[in-house]
Amino acid sequence: MARPNPRALISASLSYLRKNPDEVVRAAVNLATLRFGLPLAALRYLVKEVATGKKAPKDVQITAAPPAIRFSAIVDAMGTSVKASAAVRIEDVYLSPDAMRITVRLRDVKLELVGESDSPVATLIKSGALDLSKPGNLVKFIPKRPAAIIEAENDRIVVDLMKVPNLAKNPRIRRALEVITPIVGIGAIETDRDHLYVRLRTQRAGVMASVTALLNR
Repeated sequence: MARPNPRALISASLSYLRKNPDEVVRAAVNLATLRFGLPLAALRYLVKEVATGKKAPKDVQITAAPPAIRFSAIVDAMGTSVKASAAVRIEDVYLSPDAMRITVRLRDVKLELVGESDSPVATLIKSGALDLSKPGNLVKFIPKRPAAIIEAENDRIVVDLMKVPNLAKNPRIRRALEVITPIVGIGAIETDRDHLYVRLRTQRAGVMASVTALLNR
């Protein structure tokens, strides 16, 4: 996947704000309650810029399914074109100097063949043997599943990004978590009709820990 062009992103953002000046007012109102919104249109643009190349997902669709967000795309599953879709809800985010844990609920998961195929993947989908109502159970039994997936059960999957060696060993990320997480956390991530919102929560009791971490840099 290609990296997004920063200039193109800035240009697209300014163009979007010119066409939607109410977003500035919305952002100012939300700021007062520590709530930050990202227009789904901006998220669609970012995915379009990043998802390039032969193996990248095609026909990516992003829509709101409050409080979840629905994704669908055509992907290559072991040489078989499959349209995959799901409603994704971020149920909880826990941040600390040693963890970046995200709990996700996957619902309304669907896999549909794109065209005819007699591949093993196609046969499995046609048979209906996959219980897509409990995707976590499928993930749990994936051979050599990524280290970041620490729990998977029914429709619930828990990912800890600090289990990824490159992130865990990055001193800048760890130091940022040491400074920020004692005083700021993520309260909720949810959607409305056309925005993805992140609500922050503050913790005054952690101010001294944050200051200590900052002074120890």
